[in-house]
Amino acid sequence: AIIAGQGTVALEMLQAQPDLDMLVVSVGGGGLIAGMATAARALRPGIEVIGVQCLRFAAMFDALHGTHHPSGTSTIAEGIAVGSPGRLTEALVRRHVHDLVLVDEGDIEQAIVMLLEIEKTLVEGAGAAGLAALLREPGRYRGRKVGLVLSGGNIDPVLLASIIERGLVRAGRLARVRIGARDVPGSLARITQVVADAGANIDEVHHQRAFTSLAAQNVEIELVLQTRGRSHVGEVLAALRAAGFDAQEQT
Repeated sequence: AIIAGQGTVALEMLQAQPDLDMLVVSVGGGGLIAGMATAARALRPGIEVIGVQCLRFAAMFDALHGTHHPSGTSTIAEGIAVGSPGRLTEALVRRHVHDLVLVDEGDIEQAIVMLLEIEKTLVEGAGAAGLAALLREPGRYRGRKVGLVLSGGNIDPVLLASIIERGLVRAGRLARVRIGARDVPGSLARITQVVADAGANIDEVHHQRAFTSLAAQNVEIELVLQTRGRSHVGEVLAALRAAGFDAQEQT
């Protein structure tokens, strides 16, 4: 009954967009994809159905591919963190699903952030797995009309804040820069002025004298910067170096 009920998702998608080439669906126990694949391929035998699991819980992937991935203890995709595939669902997945792919935690985090930023839609980790698959292998889906299922918005606000911040770091919009400078009055003011003139905003400042390998007359300053992206980080570093500072991005 669950398989049949969840299969109506595919019916609605194809009613709204009959010319879909592919469906990309997150997989836990397999109820959603089993129902969707059965319904979609009954209506359109040529449609391609791809299942997505997270690397830490790859039970269905392992069952179909004869592989063994060590099971994790946690994932941000809690809704698909299933230890073993269902008996009925596995048989339907074998019959109707073309392939299963794996995504890691970083792929899912990136998908959550993109959906928030571009679509203004809050989607939990399990529901963002489909987009994560597209981000991981864009060439596979390029030129195809792809249907994704975005399911669930059940995500802890503290975890969401962390995911957003990590996404900004990955995109280069939040960067950590370490600068060596002479420990004299005005050095920090000059550094902040160069950063401001380059169009970046300072989020945090750490002024380090003791825990550094620099000479005693020097100081190490670590800045966390808000920037426009990876290329802008490079522009800020170039401006600091042109001003005579030893500046490096820290990862």
